[in-house]
Amino acid sequence: MPNNSRFSVFKTPLNELTLLERRYLPDERGFLQRMFCDKDLAHLIGNRNIKQVNHSLTAHKGTVRGLHFQRPPHKEMKLVSCIRGKVFDVVVDLRRESHTFLSWHSVILSDDNNRTLVIPEGFAHGFQSLTDDCELLYFHTSPFRQDAEAGLNALDRRLSITWPLPITKRSKKDVSIPPMSEDFLGV
Repeated sequence: MPNNSRFSVFKTPLNELTLLERRYLPDERGFLQRMFCDKDLAHLIGNRNIKQVNHSLTAHKGTVRGLHFQRPPHKEMKLVSCIRGKVFDVVVDLRRESHTFLSWHSVILSDDNNRTLVIPEGFAHGFQSLTDDCELLYFHTSPFRQDAEAGLNALDRRLSITWPLPITKRSKKDVSIPPMSEDFLGV
Protein backbone atom coordinates (compact mmCIF):
# COMPACT_ATOMS: atom_id res chain seq x y z
CA MET A 1 0.00 0.00 0.00
CA PRO A 2 1.34 3.49 -0.78
CA ASN A 3 2.86 5.47 2.10
CA ASN A 4 0.40 8.29 1.51
CA SER A 5 -2.60 5.98 1.91
CA ARG A 6 -5.44 7.25 4.04
CA PHE A 7 -6.00 3.72 5.44
CA SER A 8 -4.21 1.44 7.88
CA VAL A 9 -4.98 -2.25 7.31
CA PHE A 10 -5.32 -4.92 10.02
CA LYS A 11 -5.90 -8.65 9.64
CA THR A 12 -8.50 -10.45 11.76
CA PRO A 13 -8.68 -14.08 12.93
CA LEU A 14 -10.97 -14.90 9.97
CA ASN A 15 -9.09 -15.30 6.69
CA GLU A 16 -9.66 -12.39 4.26
CA LEU A 17 -11.76 -10.42 6.78
CA THR A 18 -9.96 -7.09 7.14
CA LEU A 19 -10.30 -4.08 9.40
CA LEU A 20 -9.37 -0.64 8.11
CA GLU A 21 -8.66 2.46 10.13
CA ARG A 22 -9.33 5.62 8.16
CA ARG A 23 -7.01 8.61 8.60
CA TYR A 24 -8.85 11.53 10.12
CA LEU A 25 -7.67 14.93 8.86
CA PRO A 26 -8.95 17.70 11.16
CA ASP A 27 -8.36 21.44 10.82
CA GLU A 28 -10.01 24.65 12.02
CA ARG A 29 -12.90 24.15 9.56
CA GLY A 30 -13.76 20.61 10.67
CA PHE A 31 -12.36 17.43 9.14
CA LEU A 32 -11.95 15.31 6.03
CA GLN A 33 -12.04 11.54 6.02
CA ARG A 34 -11.75 9.35 2.94
CA MET A 35 -14.30 6.54 3.11
CA PHE A 36 -13.17 4.67 0.00
CA CYS A 37 -10.40 4.81 -2.60
CA ASP A 38 -10.10 2.08 -5.23
CA LYS A 39 -6.40 2.86 -5.72
CA ASP A 40 -5.48 2.62 -2.01
CA LEU A 41 -7.65 -0.47 -1.48
CA ALA A 42 -6.88 -2.32 -4.71
CA HIS A 43 -4.94 -5.00 -2.81
CA LEU A 44 -8.19 -5.81 -0.94
CA ILE A 45 -10.91 -5.33 -3.52
CA GLY A 46 -9.02 -6.55 -6.59
CA ASN A 47 -10.96 -6.00 -9.81
CA ARG A 48 -14.32 -5.59 -8.03
CA ASN A 49 -16.24 -2.34 -8.42
CA ILE A 50 -18.54 -0.66 -5.95
CA LYS A 51 -22.04 -1.18 -7.36
CA GLN A 52 -24.23 0.13 -4.57
CA VAL A 53 -23.94 2.36 -1.47
CA ASN A 54 -26.48 2.09 1.36
CA HIS A 55 -26.99 4.23 4.44
CA SER A 56 -28.98 2.91 7.42
CA LEU A 57 -30.29 4.42 10.65
CA THR A 58 -31.01 2.24 13.67
CA ALA A 59 -32.96 4.33 16.14
CA HIS A 60 -32.86 2.24 19.32
CA LYS A 61 -29.97 0.97 21.43
CA GLY A 62 -29.97 -2.83 21.69
CA THR A 63 -31.48 -3.41 18.22
CA VAL A 64 -29.97 -6.29 16.24
CA ARG A 65 -29.98 -6.26 12.43
CA GLY A 66 -28.95 -9.35 10.50
CA LEU A 67 -27.24 -11.67 9.94
CA HIS A 68 -27.63 -11.12 6.19
CA PHE A 69 -25.87 -12.35 3.04
CA GLN A 70 -26.49 -12.85 -0.66
CA ARG A 71 -26.46 -16.38 -2.12
CA PRO A 72 -24.26 -17.25 -5.10
CA PRO A 73 -23.88 -16.22 -7.82
CA HIS A 74 -24.74 -12.81 -6.32
CA LYS A 75 -22.30 -12.89 -3.41
CA GLU A 76 -20.93 -9.51 -2.44
CA MET A 77 -18.04 -7.86 -0.70
CA LYS A 78 -19.14 -5.15 1.76
CA LEU A 79 -17.22 -2.29 3.33
CA VAL A 80 -19.11 -1.23 6.46
CA SER A 81 -18.51 1.93 8.52
CA CYS A 82 -20.40 3.50 11.42
CA ILE A 83 -20.69 7.24 10.83
CA ARG A 84 -22.85 8.03 13.88
CA GLY A 85 -23.14 6.19 17.18
CA LYS A 86 -21.55 2.85 18.06
CA VAL A 87 -22.26 -0.74 17.00
CA PHE A 88 -21.09 -4.25 17.83
CA ASP A 89 -20.51 -5.47 14.27
CA VAL A 90 -20.53 -9.24 13.63
CA VAL A 91 -19.60 -11.42 10.69
CA VAL A 92 -19.92 -15.18 10.28
CA ASP A 93 -17.75 -17.16 7.85
CA LEU A 94 -20.08 -19.18 5.58
CA ARG A 95 -17.43 -20.41 3.13
CA ARG A 96 -17.77 -24.19 3.21
CA GLU A 97 -14.09 -24.80 2.39
CA SER A 98 -12.80 -22.36 5.02
CA HIS A 99 -11.03 -23.62 8.14
CA THR A 100 -13.06 -20.97 10.06
CA PHE A 101 -16.43 -22.11 8.66
CA LEU A 102 -19.26 -20.93 10.98
CA SER A 103 -16.83 -18.98 13.17
CA TRP A 104 -17.84 -15.44 14.00
CA HIS A 105 -15.82 -12.31 14.67
CA SER A 106 -16.90 -8.97 16.07
CA VAL A 107 -15.51 -5.45 16.14
CA ILE A 108 -16.76 -2.18 17.53
CA LEU A 109 -17.45 0.35 14.81
CA SER A 110 -18.19 3.91 15.89
CA ASP A 111 -18.19 7.47 14.70
CA ASP A 112 -15.03 8.15 16.66
CA ASN A 113 -12.83 5.11 15.96
CA ASN A 114 -12.61 5.63 12.16
CA ARG A 115 -12.90 1.92 11.35
CA THR A 116 -14.26 0.15 8.30
CA LEU A 117 -14.82 -3.61 8.20
CA VAL A 118 -14.03 -5.15 4.79
CA ILE A 119 -16.25 -8.22 4.55
CA PRO A 120 -15.43 -10.60 1.69
CA GLU A 121 -17.90 -12.69 -0.25
CA GLY A 122 -19.18 -15.68 1.67
CA PHE A 123 -19.77 -13.99 5.03
CA ALA A 124 -23.02 -13.13 6.80
CA HIS A 125 -23.15 -9.69 8.42
CA GLY A 126 -25.12 -8.11 11.24
CA PHE A 127 -24.76 -5.75 14.15
CA GLN A 128 -26.19 -4.59 17.46
CA SER A 129 -26.60 -0.86 18.13
CA LEU A 130 -24.81 0.14 21.32
CA THR A 131 -26.27 3.66 21.25
CA ASP A 132 -29.45 5.23 19.96
CA ASP A 133 -29.46 6.65 16.42
CA CYS A 134 -26.67 4.60 14.84
CA GLU A 135 -25.94 5.28 11.19
CA LEU A 136 -24.00 2.86 9.02
CA LEU A 137 -22.62 3.35 5.54
CA TYR A 138 -22.25 0.24 3.34
CA PHE A 139 -20.32 -0.04 0.07
CA HIS A 140 -21.35 -3.18 -1.92
CA THR A 141 -19.65 -4.85 -4.87
CA SER A 142 -22.95 -6.34 -6.04
CA PRO A 143 -26.39 -4.74 -6.16
CA PHE A 144 -29.06 -6.16 -3.86
CA ARG A 145 -31.03 -9.02 -5.39
CA GLN A 146 -34.15 -10.03 -3.53
CA ASP A 147 -34.03 -13.51 -5.10
CA ALA A 148 -30.52 -14.00 -3.61
CA GLU A 149 -31.31 -12.59 -0.16
CA ALA A 150 -30.57 -14.93 2.75
CA GLY A 151 -29.82 -14.81 6.44
CA LEU A 152 -28.91 -16.57 9.63
CA ASN A 153 -30.84 -16.14 12.84
CA ALA A 154 -28.79 -13.89 15.13
CA LEU A 155 -29.82 -16.07 18.09
CA ASP A 156 -28.97 -19.40 16.46
CA ARG A 157 -27.52 -21.64 19.18
CA ARG A 158 -25.13 -23.18 16.68
CA LEU A 159 -23.42 -19.77 16.33
CA SER A 160 -23.55 -18.83 20.04
CA ILE A 161 -22.95 -15.14 19.38
CA THR A 162 -22.51 -13.21 22.61
CA TRP A 163 -24.45 -9.99 22.06
CA PRO A 164 -23.23 -7.34 24.50
CA LEU A 165 -26.67 -5.89 25.38
CA PRO A 166 -30.12 -7.34 25.87
CA ILE A 167 -31.77 -7.39 22.45
CA THR A 168 -34.51 -4.76 22.33
CA LYS A 169 -35.68 -4.97 18.70
CA ARG A 170 -35.35 -7.19 15.62
CA SER A 171 -37.28 -7.12 12.37
CA LYS A 172 -40.07 -9.64 11.82
CA LYS A 173 -38.08 -10.98 8.87
CA ASP A 174 -34.94 -11.54 10.99
CA VAL A 175 -36.91 -13.17 13.84
CA SER A 176 -38.57 -15.57 11.37
CA ILE A 177 -35.27 -16.99 10.06
CA PRO A 178 -35.13 -20.61 11.25
CA PRO A 179 -32.06 -22.02 12.97
CA MET A 180 -29.47 -23.63 10.72
CA SER A 181 -29.99 -27.27 10.01
CA GLU A 182 -27.22 -29.64 11.07
CA ASP A 183 -26.46 -30.30 7.40
CA PHE A 184 -25.98 -26.59 6.51
CA LEU A 185 -23.11 -26.52 4.02
CA GLY A 186 -22.54 -22.78 3.70
CA VAL A 187 -22.03 -20.92 0.45
